[in-house]
Amino acid sequence: MSNARSIEFANVSDPGRKRPHNEDSAVTDIGLGLALVADGMGGYKAGEVASAIAAKVVLDGVRAGIDQHRFVRKHVDGDRSKESLLMQDSILEANHHIFRTARDVPQCQGMGTTIVAILFTADKVVVAHVGDSRVYRFRNGELVQLTSDHSLIQELIDRGFFTPEEAHANTPKNLVTRALGIDDNVVVDVQELDILPEDIYLLCSDGLNDMVDDEEIRLTLSKYSANLVQAANELVRLANESGGKDNISVVLARPLKQGAAGSGILAKLMRLLTRSS
Repeated sequence: MSNARSIEFANVSDPGRKRPHNEDSAVTDIGLGLALVADGMGGYKAGEVASAIAAKVVLDGVRAGIDQHRFVRKHVDGDRSKESLLMQDSILEANHHIFRTARDVPQCQGMGTTIVAILFTADKVVVAHVGDSRVYRFRNGELVQLTSDHSLIQELIDRGFFTPEEAHANTPKNLVTRALGIDDNVVVDVQELDILPEDIYLLCSDGLNDMVDDEEIRLTLSKYSANLVQAANELVRLANESGGKDNISVVLARPLKQGAAGSGILAKLMRLLTRSS
């Protein structure tokens, strides 16, 4: 079980204009084909602790699972892949760590975090999330949200009480209905999707999508698709320009054609390493 496809990543996290410190964690690992964003919440700096725990435990869990199959169950239901189960179990392990820390450390009581993570395989991407951090896919000029927010607003929309416009106008934002660390058990939404070369996957905390609407995100990715680092920085700039009311984390990931290495700095380094090996 390994990532057999080259991936190009860009990762930018910014405190925004209103928050004194950044409680988001954003991580990429090109060797694993893994990217994640966690948006922490809690008392003074406790959210930062929660998101950092989530990032570390999931990263370590996926790495251990790929190397040793540590978290992969021997008996699976249906036709779920090992990678899908690995992502789910790693996030559940992170939830246990955060819950126990919040229970046992007074300064961390009440802390929690969202998480959204993707793991690439040779021809698919596993998408897993808890909370209202999002994954979008930009393909052939179209932007599609792949995750559904675990939030009060989304629940009211899903139940037909409000239209999206009415819900956003009448419901407080940032009220999540699911997060890591709040309870010892949590449901992780996991899906496995086919990928196409040159897809762009956007992972973000709500500090981006609360400030920048989907159409502006789409236009930005279209304009800067040749340079993911520039695209990520531009999205963060737009969020800050619109008020920057929360921490802003943006991770972009692009699966490359087999044998291709992309056009960014990281891609150039990969080509140099390939020549020297």
